[in-house]
Amino acid sequence: MKLLRVGQPGAERPAALDDEGRLRDLSGVVLDIDGTFLSGSGPHRVAAALAGGDLPVLDPEGLRIGPPLRPGKIVCIGLNYRDHAAESDLPVPAEPVVFMKAADTVIGPYDQVLVPRGSTKTDWEVELAVVIGHTARYLESHADALACVGGYAVSHDVSEREFQLERGGQWDKGKSCETFNPLGPWLVTADEVPDPQALGLRLWVNGEARQNGSAKDMIFGVAEIVRYLSQFMVLYPGDLINTGTPAGVALGQPEPKPYLRAGDVVELEVDGLGRQRQEIGAA
Repeated sequence: MKLLRVGQPGAERPAALDDEGRLRDLSGVVLDIDGTFLSGSGPHRVAAALAGGDLPVLDPEGLRIGPPLRPGKIVCIGLNYRDHAAESDLPVPAEPVVFMKAADTVIGPYDQVLVPRGSTKTDWEVELAVVIGHTARYLESHADALACVGGYAVSHDVSEREFQLERGGQWDKGKSCETFNPLGPWLVTADEVPDPQALGLRLWVNGEARQNGSAKDMIFGVAEIVRYLSQFMVLYPGDLINTGTPAGVALGQPEPKPYLRAGDVVELEVDGLGRQRQEIGAA
């Protein structure tokens, strides 16, 4: 299933795409798309309602597409592609590099991204997002880990490199600025993604291709990331994991590095998970 949330910020309602690509209103079936929905009977009720064909059809004209999930925590994996570690002039990590990102950074896939005040190094990162569907703690195998995945989505892990790398302390300062995690357009349930490592990821800035990678090149794959994280924290339904970005970010470009400025347009996509587009503004 391809699940969405539509409407104005803070007032989104659940929706889904049917087999013919029509937008169907789910507000009469489930309250929202979140951890409670994923861990309970919500997916089964939505599947049955879609099969019945009686759900109201929504007119997409002028309808805002919000983030497809109201997430719990956001856990991120850094330097998870060898080519990105190389362009960042950093060694390939022996274990996953883990940091947190504020959940309130999540916005819709077509919402405006704001360059923070004082920023000169706002950067782009297309990522495969993993959405947890069942509680994960101390998992023992990759099979157990994948059984806890509820779905996948396109994530834009926007980063401010000076805040992240030059201001001391934790990476979170360069990752948790307002609007720094466009998500969606869809949450695609795990049954429609048999091999997440086969997915391609691409990103353009002002129409110029900047990133073109594949999840098969991850240092740590989805199953290992979920298994590994479960040794250090409990992953709950609705939690989001950003799994890293391939090469091609502004940080890895020659000087003068082409960091984002107000007026730029970023487009990104992941195979089968949809496409995003954001205009860049100023905070």
